[in-house]
Amino acid sequence: MTHILSAVAWPYANGPRHIGHVAGFGVPSDVYSRHMRMAGHDVLMVSGTDEHGTPILVQAEQEGVTPQQLADRYNRVIVEDLAQLGLSYDLFTRTTTRNHYAVVQEMFRTVHKNGYMVEQTSMGAISPSTGRTLPDRFIEGTCPICGYDGARGDQCDNCGNQLDPIDLINPVSRINGETPKFVESNHFFLDLPALVDALDAWLRTRTAWRPNVLKFSLNLLDDVRPRAMTRDIDWGIPVPLEGWEDNPAKRLYVWFDAVIGYLSASIEWARRSGDPEAWRAWWNDPATVSNYFMGKDNITFHSQIWPAELLAYAGKGAKGGEPGPYGALNLPTEVVSSEFLNVEGQKFSSSRGVVIYVRDMLARYQTDAFRYYVAAAGPESQDVDFTWADFQRRTNDELVAGWGNLVNRTANLVHKNFGAIPTPGQRQPVDEALLATTTSAFGTVGNLLETHRQRAAIGEAMRVVGDVNKYVSDTEPWKLKSDPDRLATVLHTVTQAVSDCNTLLAPFLPHSAQQVHETFGGSGSVTPLPRIDEVTDLDDDSRHYPVITGDYTGGDLLTWEPRAVVPGTPVAKPTPIFTKLDDSIVDEELERLREKA
Repeated sequence: MTHILSAVAWPYANGPRHIGHVAGFGVPSDVYSRHMRMAGHDVLMVSGTDEHGTPILVQAEQEGVTPQQLADRYNRVIVEDLAQLGLSYDLFTRTTTRNHYAVVQEMFRTVHKNGYMVEQTSMGAISPSTGRTLPDRFIEGTCPICGYDGARGDQCDNCGNQLDPIDLINPVSRINGETPKFVESNHFFLDLPALVDALDAWLRTRTAWRPNVLKFSLNLLDDVRPRAMTRDIDWGIPVPLEGWEDNPAKRLYVWFDAVIGYLSASIEWARRSGDPEAWRAWWNDPATVSNYFMGKDNITFHSQIWPAELLAYAGKGAKGGEPGPYGALNLPTEVVSSEFLNVEGQKFSSSRGVVIYVRDMLARYQTDAFRYYVAAAGPESQDVDFTWADFQRRTNDELVAGWGNLVNRTANLVHKNFGAIPTPGQRQPVDEALLATTTSAFGTVGNLLETHRQRAAIGEAMRVVGDVNKYVSDTEPWKLKSDPDRLATVLHTVTQAVSDCNTLLAPFLPHSAQQVHETFGGSGSVTPLPRIDEVTDLDDDSRHYPVITGDYTGGDLLTWEPRAVVPGTPVAKPTPIFTKLDDSIVDEELERLREKA
């Protein structure tokens, strides 16, 4: 058994998440985590809502609420949506907990003590009309590197390079269209140049990464500069140094604090588990595997900023130093970045109404139908266009007519002919060949899942489903009533094959996997789903918030191997597992998009 850390990108708490977000970080991380648990590994899956930064401050002011009230509102919305999606977090928390504040401040103090947090004067952007600091991402202009018109002040989405607002050509405020004024301000900068050799040496050991992610990450090292880790803002974590801590206008930048959430969430999980040091098995043991799941716009933070913070905390850069009380912390084993999911030929944009929110999708369609689409057609290695016509086709042709039909007709044949799973007679070569196919698929599909090739993995699992369907058509059990021994053997064989396929598909389709289990007379939970707990802040009794958590091990849960079906288990008349989608839903959904635009 290996300790596996599934570190999942933190959704920003300024609104509900759309399906493009969860296609990048949500479904892929859950499929991987569920599989690794089934394979016997000790998985810790953590994340939460990212709640600091000027965008929340600006939006809260526009809505006439406090930043905390805004974050509270959308934290709950996001928690409810991700739990309904079935994402099996051990802890999904938030960055406004006192625990997170303490962990972030400890990281800063040690990085500073080791010499990698240096004070410099920089040019900050302010609004000429209000005098308020403008957030980097709220300034747009032409990228000085690639010439892209529409680059943000913190990063160009076209070439992926980090930027400073003052670097932009013709910068303007996205808030009111003003040309920002740049003024001098003192800030702490993470000394990336002092860490670049250590970053380069580490990245060159990451040969198993997706080639586009590794190449992009190595290219980032060509233009490494110190990066500001504090901001002129009153919403965020105080800078834990004398002369700074009580300054109401200086806070740690969200770039610094949000990525530390992976560590702080692990520590909060451990504290809530009753063993406050339990997190160390995932962070201090070099044998631990840590996978970070996100969309491609987050690669910079996870292949450069976060590893640099970890190296600086351990004193492993050019300036040396000693680890703080958390010890030497593991660098990411892999940064698992997905490309973008677009919709009907357009980029998602909540402001322009080009959006399908997770909540709306799950209110109208089966959760596993959406999860299947993401796994089978999602943006794993290239941008993908979600269309309602393709969603309907895949649901009807692959889930309903392929897998759902196999489950339903097998259960119906068993129910009508025996009322229970029959005892098999002597198997023929065709029966043995089918079970050999389903058994061998565990190795094939499992290897694909472990190497983050989920589209290929679900494709292989569905290919096996096709083989089982062919077996049923070839053996024609409906014609075997005069040979009850052969009928029993065929139906036992296909029931076992369906059970195997259900296990292969369980990481992708946890809701329907439970239904299939119950269709064939099973009881108890075999694919546990997350739950929402209302908790009290560990360090502030006045604060309460919802978390996603769950019990995902032990009991009668599915494991990554064939599970022998038990003759004599009653099988009732089945009902369809999946819902066929009418042609009308395509026009209805396209009209909804038009109405929002």
